[in-house]
Amino acid sequence: MLTTIWAWLSDPANWQGEDGVPQRTLEHLEYTAITLVIASLIAIPLGLYIGHTGRGKLFIVNVAGAIRSIPTLGLLFVATLLLAPRLKGDNAYLVPSIIVLVVLAVPPILSGAYAGVDEVDPAARDAARGMGMTGWQVLRKVEVPCAMPLIFSGMRSATLQVIATATIAATVSLGGLGRLLIDGLSIQDYGKVASGAILVAALALLADLAFALAQRYAVSPGLTGRFRVKAAVGDDSRSALIDPAVHEAA
Repeated sequence: MLTTIWAWLSDPANWQGEDGVPQRTLEHLEYTAITLVIASLIAIPLGLYIGHTGRGKLFIVNVAGAIRSIPTLGLLFVATLLLAPRLKGDNAYLVPSIIVLVVLAVPPILSGAYAGVDEVDPAARDAARGMGMTGWQVLRKVEVPCAMPLIFSGMRSATLQVIATATIAATVSLGGLGRLLIDGLSIQDYGKVASGAILVAALALLADLAFALAQRYAVSPGLTGRFRVKAAVGDDSRSALIDPAVHEAA
């Protein structure tokens, strides 16, 4: 099987044209990007609101948990049957697919945003209010920065799920890397199927790496413990990693 996979991946014909790997990868990334933007616009503000006010916490959390149990492929077929006759062109299949992927992506993003704000140290909120900050200022300047690690965690989880699940778009005549799986199965080309699965997994890992790098620079060093100071006189090292508590005590 490994020889078959390598033969398929190393064949230049599979990397050219509308059915080539680059084009299918771009389509897959397009579906993923559209889904994450829409899901983030829905879930992040809602999660921040719930975490900040505490309103609707149990309802939203229970609904998010219930959504996770919905079979994605079955939901896609139902959405396509309902919406396809009302839409034209590629939108007849693209819109139902994006809706299903958004439903899949919302729960982890919502949970990350809500949990991030909910777990902010109450002392930090009290200190901000004591300085005269309004509720909006507390959310923007204190709670959101402190919640960034969990917000990114939710985004990373959603991204992995969407990239893996976007392959089902091929079942309703769309593109993406799922076409390699569907077309390969239809002609019993198992090297193509396995190669498609490997490419999806590699794309998910690269996307997660990109989010990890973005998180490294977007999250405050005060939350990650990345404090570096110049070495003292006589110290051979150019920089030293110090504990924030030690730095504050000093």
